[in-house]
Amino acid sequence: MTQTANPEAAGAAGSPADRRTEMPAPRHRAGKLPGRQDWSTWPHYNAAKAGFRGYWYPVTYSSHVGDRPVRIKLLGEDIAIVRDKGTVYALANRCPHRGVPLTYGNKQFPGTLSCVYHGWTFDLKSGDLCAVITDGPESRLCGKVTQPTYDVEERLGMVWIYVGDGEEPHPIDDQLPEELVENPAVVGSRIQPREGNWRFACENGYDEGHAKFLHRTALWRLFKAMPVWNITRIEKRGRWIFRVQEEQHWEADFPGVGKWTSLAWYKQKPSGKVSNIGNVGSQREPNPVIAKQGFPGFVSVAMPGILRVVYPTFIHYEFYTPVDEDNHLYVGVMANFSKGIQTIPFYVKYLGAVRWLFHGQFSSQDKWMVEMTDAPPEKLYRPDASLLQWRKLAEDVTEERIERLAELGLAPADAQQEDS
Repeated sequence: MTQTANPEAAGAAGSPADRRTEMPAPRHRAGKLPGRQDWSTWPHYNAAKAGFRGYWYPVTYSSHVGDRPVRIKLLGEDIAIVRDKGTVYALANRCPHRGVPLTYGNKQFPGTLSCVYHGWTFDLKSGDLCAVITDGPESRLCGKVTQPTYDVEERLGMVWIYVGDGEEPHPIDDQLPEELVENPAVVGSRIQPREGNWRFACENGYDEGHAKFLHRTALWRLFKAMPVWNITRIEKRGRWIFRVQEEQHWEADFPGVGKWTSLAWYKQKPSGKVSNIGNVGSQREPNPVIAKQGFPGFVSVAMPGILRVVYPTFIHYEFYTPVDEDNHLYVGVMANFSKGIQTIPFYVKYLGAVRWLFHGQFSSQDKWMVEMTDAPPEKLYRPDASLLQWRKLAEDVTEERIERLAELGLAPADAQQEDS
């Protein structure tokens, strides 16, 4: 430490007035954040904290549902699911008597579920109260009480539940990706409870920029170069919107900062042609089923939050199931459209590596970011055009659904709550 030789002289030179004039300018600066930062442009999307009603959502593996009821939460609603004679049923998980969860009960009679507290017994298919064990065979409540029920389907080895507003559900196959419905496929999947709002998860999946930077450290990308930046347009086809890559830039010079490159001697060298099957510059011949689809872009999204990422030999899907405002289920599905003995390499590769590298370490980076995201407020940039189009899609489709409900004399649950 340097000391002053003459303290008195130092005191004279350092008077309060002098110190005020000689102090350096403050280092703190007010932020400059022009433009819209809230979600008021998309009121339906902004209100969908707990998810959009009127859709099928995957909630668990089919193998996890048996004779004992299982408790799940979907769009903020507490639900009991149980299997009877091979069929899965779903009821509201609150006994109307005293509010005890029905998942503590069991099946005392075929096709029914009885509350553990007093034996109120409900028909699994209709939800009707069909017996009250502790009130005797002539209970006057029977025929007067009906427990809310939910439509259930099973696809891709998973249980799917429909949460609506009184309308008949659309066929689940109308909501699943068309190529999965029309073609046989072998799949590997993962269902994981995660923190964070489902919208952050969906936006992360469809977001253009994050994969190029965040995932550069993922082992899945270790030997694969990814563009530093893209020129992209959004194309709508039916219920899907696609991110279409028009330019791919593998390195760039940033003025006043330096050069950034995604190329390295140990990484696969890009072909030099713009690819919309995958995002690593590979020009591998796509699987015939994938090629037949004619996808204009390698990433697409549809309501109520279905992400599709197309690679030459497989397609990766993500379904974001809203649990409540602060939690969701991440449902990752990887599908290969090979047949017969050709499916064996996919099983070996998925179970031996892909499940841990892609649905594990790679996806855990997304999990981390979704947990950390806190928006709005937000300041978007050029690559976020994909997010704007996704929000617009959600807004438009929701408006159409509200109109259909009105024609049926029905109203969305949030509107019903406002009226009451």
